[in-house]
Parts: sequence; C-alpha cells; structure tokens
Amino acid sequence: MSDTQSKMVAALNLRERPPRPSALQAVMTFIWRSWRKTSGNAAYLAIDSIIFPAVFLLIFTYLFGGAISGSTGNYLQYLLPGMMVYTVTTMTVYIGINLKTDIERGVFNRFRTLPFWQPAAIIGTMAINLISFAVGLITTLGLGMLLGFRPEAGWFGVLLSMLLVMLYAFSFSWIFACLGLTVRKTESLTTMSYLVLYPLMFTSNVFADTSTMPDWLGPVVAYNPVSLASASARALIHGTAGTAALTTTLISLGCIIAVFMPLAFQLYRKKSK
Repeated sequence: MSDTQSKMVAALNLRERPPRPSALQAVMTFIWRSWRKTSGNAAYLAIDSIIFPAVFLLIFTYLFGGAISGSTGNYLQYLLPGMMVYTVTTMTVYIGINLKTDIERGVFNRFRTLPFWQPAAIIGTMAINLISFAVGLITTLGLGMLLGFRPEAGWFGVLLSMLLVMLYAFSFSWIFACLGLTVRKTESLTTMSYLVLYPLMFTSNVFADTSTMPDWLGPVVAYNPVSLASASARALIHGTAGTAALTTTLISLGCIIAVFMPLAFQLYRKKSK
C-alpha cells in the first residue's frame, strides 16, 4: 500500500469529524489544483503566454506600424503598452472555458456537496491565471525591448504599468467567468466570448490614437474599459500619467469587479449541470 493510500485509510478510520478548512486553506487548495492542471498543459501555456503575444506584436509593428505612424519605431513606442492590454484580454477568455469544462464534467457539482467556503472554487481557478498573465506581459515587454521599445519612465514606470494591466486582467476575467457559468455549451461560450471581446478590442485606443477617429466615435472609444486601461498603461510607462485619468481607470475596474464578482458567485451557487 502506498503512502498516499495509507493516509487516506487513516483519515477514513478517524472517528472525529475533521475540522472545516478556512477560506484561505480552501483557496490555496484550489490554486494548487489549478496549478497542477496548468503545469500538465505546459505546451498550451507556452502558446498562449509566449508565442501568441510575440506573433501579434511582430505583425502589428511591422505590417501596420509604417502605415499608421510612418515609422515602425515610433509606432512601437505607442503600440507596446496597448499590446500588453491586448495580450491579457485575449487570455481572459480561457477563464470561462476552464470553468465551463469543470461544470460539464460534473466536478463543480461534487464541490458544492463538500463543506468548504464555496467561492474558493472560483477564486482559486482565477488566481492561477495571474501567472499566465504575468508571463504574457513579460514576453510582450521583453520582445518590445529587443525591437527597440524604450520606457520613458524607466523600470519603475514599467512595474506600475504591469501592475495596472494585471489588475485590469483580473477584473475583466470576472466577465468571462460569468459567461462560463451562464451558457449551456462550451462552443456557445467561445462564440459569445469573442462577440464581447472583439468589439471592445477594436473600438479601443490599443492600435490607434482616438484623435484620428470621427467625432462621434472618439468619445465611445475613449471610455471603453480596454481604452482606459491601455491609455493608463501607456501613460505610466512613458511618465505622463495624470491623477484624474488613473483614478477614472481604477474606478472603472473597481466597478467591473464589484458587479461581476458577486454575480459569478451567485451564478455558481445556482448552477446545475
């Protein structure tokens, strides 16, 4: 009998009921579970966090940079902070897919019968994705530096910019978590996610300055959450950040979390396979 089996037999033979795990213990357990799943799919992690960010940065810089800014070097200075936001935004879709996969397999139905703090099942699944976001940001920034990008605010500005983008990715993830807990099929989830994602991404200032857009479109784009995050990241990394703009961005991200995090927990409690 293996050591693990021996421990399981010993636990089953206990006469006393084991103590209920704390909320932190439950969250850490689900972080460990998510990490095991992620490490078992290292190839997919590399594709999403390393290969895709590198490919998209090269495509937008060298295919569109000259046409948009007249110089790939100038365009890279504008584009890279926005590409950091673009990278993590595309990765948030997988939050909903992972949750939906567990639901379809009946895993979450089993979790709901166990005596632990139930939101830990979602929080732990969400938290591990911060690693993927960080890897994607480091890849984008590292390649940008190799191509000639230079942060005018230095490494402190880079750090602040990355923290802001991580907060943005965390807040945006709750939207796709709600979608994952709402739709009936994974195929429908993918379609709905991209119906939400692409209009937000391509009506933003990630790729082009809003001053070049029509008067009727500019204000819409300027207050797009993707645009707010991109503009603030760009300002932090180049040392032009203003208090009012940063405050607006942080408030908008806080509102997303305040609305969609409780909604995700409510949907999870009511969800049936």
